[in-house]
Amino acid sequence: MFDAGSFALELLVTGAPGRFSVYEVFDKVENLGPWIAESRMTIGIPLDPADVVATDEEMRALREFRNTLWRVAPALAAGDQPAPEDLVVINEAVGAPPRIAIDTKTGRTTWAPPVTGTQILAAAARDAVGIIGTDLRERVRQCQGSRCLLTFLDTSRPGNRRWCSMQRCGNRHKVGAYRERKG
Repeated sequence: MFDAGSFALELLVTGAPGRFSVYEVFDKVENLGPWIAESRMTIGIPLDPADVVATDEEMRALREFRNTLWRVAPALAAGDQPAPEDLVVINEAVGAPPRIAIDTKTGRTTWAPPVTGTQILAAAARDAVGIIGTDLRERVRQCQGSRCLLTFLDTSRPGNRRWCSMQRCGNRHKVGAYRERKG
């Protein structure tokens, strides 16, 4: 399982323009609820996908934001400054994130419905600002797998994570190195 280390960077696996459009998740409103319910945003506070509502315009804004991150994240991973126009897109998306509340029946923390597309976008934008505008930007990495473009926030203590996933690219590297040694 891929752990992006960040809710904003987790959006990158929902598709992209061009050849990655075949993986598009945000092409239909009904895809947002199930995706967000399994996302990093809901760690510790489960979300019922039925509580997520979005308009076509909110879905378009989510795709635009995500596509912006496809330019920003590789720039950060390379140690470069993101383009000012991309930072404007991120800054404009910052708003009120989804609200949490105490469920009156269970007494547990829950998401206050409805959770809107705009609130989800705002949560991702706040997360992105918290990375780009701080020293965390130095922990944004691109997977070192030879055919992998995934970008993640390295949350490991030593800061030396190399792979999107040890089960995927890390294992491929180990198998390749083993075969080369035995070769």
